[in-house]
Amino acid sequence: MNPVNRMWWLWLPTIVFVFQIIIELFVDGGVLSVLHSENGPHETLQVVTIIAAFFVALAALATMKVRAHPWLATWLALAAICCFYVAGEEISWGQHVFEWGTPEFWMDRNDQGETNLHNTSSWLDQKPRLILLMGVVVGGLVVPALKKFRPALLPARFEPVYPSALLSYTAVLAMGVKVAEKAGEAAGLTVFERASEIEELYLYYFVLLYLIELRRRIAAPT
Repeated sequence: MNPVNRMWWLWLPTIVFVFQIIIELFVDGGVLSVLHSENGPHETLQVVTIIAAFFVALAALATMKVRAHPWLATWLALAAICCFYVAGEEISWGQHVFEWGTPEFWMDRNDQGETNLHNTSSWLDQKPRLILLMGVVVGGLVVPALKKFRPALLPARFEPVYPSALLSYTAVLAMGVKVAEKAGEAAGLTVFERASEIEELYLYYFVLLYLIELRRRIAAPT
């Protein structure tokens, strides 16, 4: 295994996770709130990660023969569009960067007074997030398990887009945060100050690693 690859899929997410545990245990709640604020490191890392994924998807599209593989090109184009949308929503389409005021008519429609769509309806917030979570579970856990134990159940024509087993680790971390959050709620405890933000970071990181894999497959000589 290439050491650089292992740094990306194993050591970097592990270091971030361990660091998260440390600050949850030893950092004051007020400081944690600042860290998880709109311009804090967690939000910034989310934006950087999903923007990087967007450009990786574009790079993959630019290097492939679109006419020879139309369905794969469509898959990558859809991924690029989704990454662009998520990045735009994360920074409220520039409001968090340029700090413009929210128009009055939009203030009444957005529950956080921001110029984005995901705070206007659960269908634009929780539902897309659930779809992404399910995608990470299927792509990061179910597909690698089937490839190992029941490969005949996976259609061979979609082999180029199946995630490798290496991405399972990031999927496990994302699910671990989700499970810890639910277990904490059941026990009346706060395991993570903002579990949703940490979970999103790992979901976006999974997308980035997945698109990097796709780009390498497309660029590899056949």
